[in-house]
Amino acid sequence: MCAVTLAILAGPVYALEKPAAAKPQPTTLENLQKAFEGESNAKARYEAFAAKADMEGYLGVAGLFRAAAFAESLHAAKHAKAIEALGAVPTAAVKAPAVKSTKENLKFAIKGENQEARTMYPGFIKKAESNKNQQAAMSFKGAMATEKSHAKLFSKAAADLNGWKAKKKFIVCQTCGYTTDDLTIKVCPVCAQPREQFKEIQ
Repeated sequence: MCAVTLAILAGPVYALEKPAAAKPQPTTLENLQKAFEGESNAKARYEAFAAKADMEGYLGVAGLFRAAAFAESLHAAKHAKAIEALGAVPTAAVKAPAVKSTKENLKFAIKGENQEARTMYPGFIKKAESNKNQQAAMSFKGAMATEKSHAKLFSKAAADLNGWKAKKKFIVCQTCGYTTDDLTIKVCPVCAQPREQFKEIQ
């Protein structure tokens, strides 16, 4: 009897992979929580930066950081109300700020404000409007406009740091947080509130 050996040539076996599921987009509530945490941390960070600027003798920069910190607290409060309107509780993990020299702190602040104004808030606004959540959209829009004013002022200070050793006055709109060193304005360019309701900080 002949022994017959059968050779089975098996080709490579390819598994059919399912396409990766699209990553779900953050909800407006999640965006509000992220913004609330970001603004809460920004307030703490700018207060620490102000103390450092005072220590280094840049009194004008210290006043600017205090004004920005106040504005960020207003943004956080508005985001918190929008969160509560959705039936949730505002939560934020506020971390101890990393404080460096005033020159470095300004550079960090400029980068952060530009990222929020150019990338983060525009995306949040688009999502909120698609959800027809006008309270969230308005909260985001007010914050975005203010972050632009902060970036402009921080850049102005960074470009002439030695010129910011003397105290300077700033005014902050207590409705939207718009911040400026122009004490002659009559109304807020963002929300049209009168000059009388601005808070002066130095």
